[in-house]
Amino acid sequence: MSAEEHWDAIVVGSGIGGLVCAAYLAVAGKRVLVTEQGGVAGGNSHVFRRRRAYEFDVGVHYLGDCGSDGLLPAILNGLGLRDRLRYREMDPGGFDRIVIPGATLDMPADWETYRRRLHEACPADAPGIDTFLGVVSGLGAERRDAIVAPGDVPMSDLPQHAPQSVAWGRRTLAELFAHCGLSTRARTLLAAQSPNYGMAPDEATVALHATVTDHYVRGAYYPEGGGQTLAAGLLEVVRAYGGALRTYSRVSRITVGDGRTRGVELADGSRALAPVVVSNADYRRTMLGLVGEERLPRRLAAKTRDARMALPWATVYVALDIDIEQHANLWWYRSDDIERFYAGLRAGADAGSASGDTSSGGTDTADFLFASFASGKDPVTRRICPPGHSNFQLMTLCPPGFERWGVTAGPADGEKYRRNPAYRAEKARLTEAVLDAAEEALGPFRGHITHLETATPLTHERYTHSTGGTPFGMAHWGAAGARPDTATFVEGLYVAGANTRYGNGITGSAVSGIACAGQILGRRLMHEVHSGTTLGDPAALPERRADWDPLEVSRGDQDRLVRTGPGTRPGLEPALGKSR
Repeated sequence: MSAEEHWDAIVVGSGIGGLVCAAYLAVAGKRVLVTEQGGVAGGNSHVFRRRRAYEFDVGVHYLGDCGSDGLLPAILNGLGLRDRLRYREMDPGGFDRIVIPGATLDMPADWETYRRRLHEACPADAPGIDTFLGVVSGLGAERRDAIVAPGDVPMSDLPQHAPQSVAWGRRTLAELFAHCGLSTRARTLLAAQSPNYGMAPDEATVALHATVTDHYVRGAYYPEGGGQTLAAGLLEVVRAYGGALRTYSRVSRITVGDGRTRGVELADGSRALAPVVVSNADYRRTMLGLVGEERLPRRLAAKTRDARMALPWATVYVALDIDIEQHANLWWYRSDDIERFYAGLRAGADAGSASGDTSSGGTDTADFLFASFASGKDPVTRRICPPGHSNFQLMTLCPPGFERWGVTAGPADGEKYRRNPAYRAEKARLTEAVLDAAEEALGPFRGHITHLETATPLTHERYTHSTGGTPFGMAHWGAAGARPDTATFVEGLYVAGANTRYGNGITGSAVSGIACAGQILGRRLMHEVHSGTTLGDPAALPERRADWDPLEVSRGDQDRLVRTGPGTRPGLEPALGKSR
């Protein structure tokens, strides 16, 4: 980048929220610069490759609501990407398998089938289950309707238009459990997928749980070609309309003058100027660091400083030389008391254990496991793994904090951890605990492992600078369920991504991105595109050759020019999934 450049808008961070916002600003005629501190765009949607044989998704395990009127397809179709992205539907009869002691529940894409299966698993809880599902299904539908509505419903009309949201939206999931008189077993089955948002039932709001559950009950899907195809398609739009992606470009300051945004300063000393800056970076780091705590209103500074983050994941990436023929995601619990499990995670923050089973004081076991099988969901994309092989991820929630990893700070604050003996020992112990639990759940497979590596919460923070290494953003920002909107107190400064009120995950982040662009442009973009409007011109997008590589498309513009010269082999370097 030259010493100083001028743009119409600058997007800090290249996660899905930032890229969606950038793409919509681009098709509206804005010259947009996207800056990314890492080497590949996509944030939690990107992939990494190993041994020239395997491709691992970092954060795209499945997508919900991707049918003909789905939210994410509408957002991407509105940019002219309809014919460039395909979604492979998972089994509507059971896209998730929940396993607890004495019960297995296959999660269907249908509320009534879900109700019936819950009744069969917990017959004594049937009345309470009916009450619970009535609230959750109703609230989920209300929240989705609000996203695609042509305008906001006046506060005075909310009780009529969104009764469940008014009654239950800001109350906790634990309160709804108690109201319904549900047993411990029923609570565990109903909250088994809560690691999708990284919060315990006494912390997550009913609105959050309802939104996520409704999202998947509308159908579970996997993007053909893996998560990197989402970022690559969005970057094709940004570039087609004069925008650019700059990787290895860490923003050190968002410049503010006379109460409005002026642009950004980068770590290399260069500057980029623009009247609009959108931060897709971690909200706490954006406000307290990039803007500066001294510039914030005192109350905003205090609640942002005191915000509690959702729980982080650790992930073990596995490749086998056999096909285990597993398609549905697996949610496996050692006990049938999920609230005790979360209490154990909190206790583990003090006990100093990184294992899944923190309730036992740090023993070498895992109480919880989420397994996602990319090779079963997308068997047609050969770069995922060779024919006859398997590619999957084993994930477990970790307690908050980094002390158990042998460090006192995270890599975003300069901590050097990768060669720390305590860190390496704890990572090795966690890896074995996760593999032990996986073989309990799936049967023996260690003898067929061809690739194995682990990413910890420190790995995640290193590549995304997310506070605490969580992909889910803030769990508590001043009040339960409270999260910032996309506009900020600084004129011209906006935020997008997993920390906003639109929720986390790929779709929540994408909705935040289009909502942010809509605020900047003064348009209800989500309503427009969900109604069928296409704002981007498909003919303006570049032709895709037979060897089109979404990972190569997602590299910085200057890096792509260098790496596509004669004799290069693009797209083989490791990225966010590095085990270090």
